[in-house]
Amino acid sequence: MAEVNTANVGFEKQIWDAACILRGNMDASEYKQVVLGLIFLKYISDKFEARYNELVTEGEGFEEDMDEYAAKGVFYVPPTARWSAIAAEAHTPDIGKMIDEAMQLIERENKRLKGVLPKNFSRPELDKRRLGDVVDLFTNISMIEHGDTKDVLGRAYEYCLSKFAEQEGKLAGEFYTPACVVKTLVAVLKPYNGRVYDPCCGSGGMFVQSAKFIENHQGNINNISIYGQDSNATTWKMCMMNLAIRGIEADLGRYNADTFLDDCHTTLRADYILANPPFNLSDWGLDKLKDDVRWKYGLPPAGNANFAWMQHMIHHLSPNGKIALVLANGSLSSQNGGEGEIRKNIINADLVEGIVALPSQLFYTTGIQVSLWFLNKNKKQKGKTLFIDARNHGSMVARTLRELTDNDIEKISNTFTAFEKGNFEEVKGYCAVVDTSEILKRDCILSPGRYVGIEEQEDNGELFDEKIERLTNELSQMLSQSKEFESNMKERLGAIGYEVK
Repeated sequence: MAEVNTANVGFEKQIWDAACILRGNMDASEYKQVVLGLIFLKYISDKFEARYNELVTEGEGFEEDMDEYAAKGVFYVPPTARWSAIAAEAHTPDIGKMIDEAMQLIERENKRLKGVLPKNFSRPELDKRRLGDVVDLFTNISMIEHGDTKDVLGRAYEYCLSKFAEQEGKLAGEFYTPACVVKTLVAVLKPYNGRVYDPCCGSGGMFVQSAKFIENHQGNINNISIYGQDSNATTWKMCMMNLAIRGIEADLGRYNADTFLDDCHTTLRADYILANPPFNLSDWGLDKLKDDVRWKYGLPPAGNANFAWMQHMIHHLSPNGKIALVLANGSLSSQNGGEGEIRKNIINADLVEGIVALPSQLFYTTGIQVSLWFLNKNKKQKGKTLFIDARNHGSMVARTLRELTDNDIEKISNTFTAFEKGNFEEVKGYCAVVDTSEILKRDCILSPGRYVGIEEQEDNGELFDEKIERLTNELSQMLSQSKEFESNMKERLGAIGYEVK
């Protein structure tokens, strides 16, 4: 059986399935705020309670001193906002109002959360009996048997995000990038330390996976500084909550804002940039930005923001900075609106370190074919670009959804590592290293299939004449079966009064 990244989701699925009783007639986009808000409220209350009990044990009487919580990176939760108080009122008519007030109190006591938490639990269309049942569910969850509370609720938050993405379809592109795609970007970029930036951060998946990468490689999360931005107010709030659950500090700007028109980090020069910008975004504001300093490699077309995103990221790179981003495949070869010239200028600047063609059906949100771009201000292999064709990778995990496996991700990452170290071996049909001069000869088209060739077929020793005879016989049999099928169909249709000529 193929190894897929959704293997260990029993507990998360339990939360999702049980919480679905809340849905009723609500749209997924509304329901999302309710479920994710409850997960967040339970998380910060659990963390507060653990610290509260520590202070009680110490016996110094500081259990209501807010500074004692801030010093440990714990949000202070006022008495009537604590989960125990909410659980006690779970089956009263005012449970929705009580949760809304709890969110307001928490925001008032924690400036970092101001304007972030959902406060829509008292609205009439939310069934209060069902809401009470979900509060009971969260109350009765035994965290000890499932591991650390932060990890459990963080995983549950991430899992629920993926399920909402599945339900919302195209709208999910605003807040969710498939975890396997993010893991691939992070595995290649290896953001151990420095400034990490995502100019269209959605719900914060790039940051969460970067933190996981550091933890998995015995690094220190305090060695990275996180910066992000998103234009959608709801998505920006989800990101703030997602990072807070993970204990990740981040500068996402003071509010949601358009990255092109209101850059929140104008002076930032990041060491690592990871992003999945909206594919082929039109009407992105060129008319107000024609003389912008970011367009060093050419003026992006008004009808497609792909190279506006890329140049924005290059502008924000440190001298040794690296970029990993997802773009629609059109960016590899398009000549429209000057895109070909921009791509040529970026190639000539020796910024393109590698291109990975991904398989189809990785996204809930679109059927557009996509690739990963890896750019580097200071490439180890000057004048060379690595191409990987991974279109045949991955495993189907649903009828219309594919995932890259951990083995697939490791293979791609190891190929980049070998390339950087100079001990790369070309594999026909999978990977190749190409000189910049050769790319220029091919009109600066960066589609990996043009460079990696066709996978070599294993020679089974069959002689040419024998192979032709075998294939001819097989074709003859198929044609005969086709005629037999056609005859049967005509006969059956004729029996019910339909003649096929």
